[in-house]
Amino acid sequence: MIPVILSGGSGTRLWPLSRKQKPKQFIPLFNEHTLFENTLKRLKGIEGIKPPIIVCNQDHRFMVAEQLQELGIEGASIILEPCARNTAPAIAAAAFHAEKVDPDETLLVLPADHQISDENEFHRAVATASNSANAGNLVTFGIQPTKAHTGYGYIKSTGEETEGTADVEAFVEKPDEQTAKTYLESGYYTWNSGMFMFKASVYLSELKSSNIDMYTASEDALAKSSVDLDFIRLDINAFASSPSDSIDYAIMEKTSKARVVKLDAGWNDVGSWSSLWQVCKQQDNGNVIIGDVLLDNVSDSYIHSENKLISVVGLDQVIVVETADAVLVAHKDHSENVKSITDQLKSADREELNNHRKVFRPWGYYDSIDMGDRFQVKRIVVYPGEKLSVQMHHHRAEHWIVVNGTASVTRGEDVFLVSENESTYIPIGTVHALENPGTIPLEMIEVQSGSYLGEDDIVRIEDRYGRSNQ
Repeated sequence: MIPVILSGGSGTRLWPLSRKQKPKQFIPLFNEHTLFENTLKRLKGIEGIKPPIIVCNQDHRFMVAEQLQELGIEGASIILEPCARNTAPAIAAAAFHAEKVDPDETLLVLPADHQISDENEFHRAVATASNSANAGNLVTFGIQPTKAHTGYGYIKSTGEETEGTADVEAFVEKPDEQTAKTYLESGYYTWNSGMFMFKASVYLSELKSSNIDMYTASEDALAKSSVDLDFIRLDINAFASSPSDSIDYAIMEKTSKARVVKLDAGWNDVGSWSSLWQVCKQQDNGNVIIGDVLLDNVSDSYIHSENKLISVVGLDQVIVVETADAVLVAHKDHSENVKSITDQLKSADREELNNHRKVFRPWGYYDSIDMGDRFQVKRIVVYPGEKLSVQMHHHRAEHWIVVNGTASVTRGEDVFLVSENESTYIPIGTVHALENPGTIPLEMIEVQSGSYLGEDDIVRIEDRYGRSNQ
């Protein structure tokens, strides 16, 4: 059995903590591990489990690789999506990749950003689904509803179970409250979890019958893929030509082989701040408090501070989230409407949608400390042995001041060391590079000055991380 972890989501409803370049699956929300890491950790103990296939946005590839390394997982395949085409083509690419090893390989498809509290029950459901998948069925996991939820799609089954699974009658869109109550009372409906199990060959056969264009595009995208470091880059032209559709629409609603196994394991898709509040440990007054927080007469609220003291007085059922560059205040009942804020950020082309003030790179990170019309100040940390790309800028000069460690600086034809309390200057248009040759993190302050200071004014000439654009 090969786990296929789908990690292409952006998690916009958990803004400002979740950003496009570091979405919720790569953030520790419940313990010291991220949602992505917890998804992989709960696979331990499943019989016959093999190294996973990860399908992710190419911008997240180094976070995926780093977190796999932190868990000590070896032999994983990391497939990079050059563009978003929803879940069905992503799974197809993974299935074609798995089929190269064994056409009868069973795939366990899991989103990277869900929370499951009862791992034993999850393992039981996986074992039940495995028997049905090996018999040639396409199995989905239906979550036992705990209330008439209007934020989830539903799966209607026949209710007649055979060896723990039942035939699927229909996949149903998110209902209104009254319809959801009817679903709950009938006993035939479960929440659609987005988790599946099937043989790679069965999935591809059904896809070929239902959507030949998607099948062909996914097949071509993998056949024409390239290997970049530890990553498999799908061919952009082939993958972009695929119809964009979910596995529900492309396969599950059309197949006659759909089966559902019920799962009652404390599942939560962490799809909103209110969902996160539900699964976090609450105080006696129902509050979830993270960071430096002072409260008076506050209940049933989620208060999250990263940098500053937050004080809240006389409010109930509120969401307050503070990061270095943004603050969100919302009523808990309206937390799913955070997407309207991220839509406004997108329309205004604001950087707060994409990145935090602290931006992580494969070589380390930088923190934008201050910015004006013609200057920007960054704190840069380079991990031992790492190197930034050989690059140049058309519109800005840079002043580098080393405050800890030693920097190896390339400036034009010159290569020299800059030690603690020393500085150097990189003129506009000069090819340059920065490397940490030491055994401790290199910390420096960069002062940029010029007519344009955007991150897209970087011409990469050579890069050990495969990011060169010239």
